[in-house]
Amino acid sequence: MGIDFLKAFIVGFCGSVAVGPIGVLCIQRTINKGKHSGFMSGAGAASADTLFAALAVFCLAAVQSLLEHNQAIFYIAGGAIIAWIGIKIHFSNPIKQLKKPKISKFKLLEDFASTFLLTLTNPMTIFFLIGLFALVKLDLTTRTNTSSSVTIVLLGVFLGACLWWTLLISIVNKFRKKFRLRKLWLVNKIAGIIIFILGVISVFEGIWTIIYGSPTAL
Repeated sequence: MGIDFLKAFIVGFCGSVAVGPIGVLCIQRTINKGKHSGFMSGAGAASADTLFAALAVFCLAAVQSLLEHNQAIFYIAGGAIIAWIGIKIHFSNPIKQLKKPKISKFKLLEDFASTFLLTLTNPMTIFFLIGLFALVKLDLTTRTNTSSSVTIVLLGVFLGACLWWTLLISIVNKFRKKFRLRKLWLVNKIAGIIIFILGVISVFEGIWTIIYGSPTAL
């Protein structure tokens, strides 16, 4: 079981490392709103990754078929949401966020929920996790009948993902105070543009899939 936990931990950590729109969003929130917002955003992404891992363990074939047949819808829906968030960030005022005396629990839950849902809209996540499971030679099919083994695997994935987000947010937060107001403004502009472009690419992938039957090589 210890080996399974370690392998799942590696999967969770490596599965979160790629700095896509979620990573950019967590960095932007940490700089603008503080470490608590960043941590909650990262926890949302880690929770979604764990849910994907659970789906991979319990119903791999069915989930794979569902995602493959609805890949374009996931691309377009997720891309549209990401692009909208990018626009919202681009035109937001970081100075107003800094002046807020305290971030409410509701706002923190909102940060958690938004990254959780955004991560779920990316159908490639589950395939990436499946690939990582294969890379570390963690056989999922033999563990579906053992609840304790499944729990160990999912706990490993979640904690591995949380470790990555904790490291990333801690590093960003350490240098947060060095950002002047103009730098914060630039962070919003740049992060918004990057997230918007990634969203547009995802929408384009979905449209391309509908027209040509397979995603692009992007």
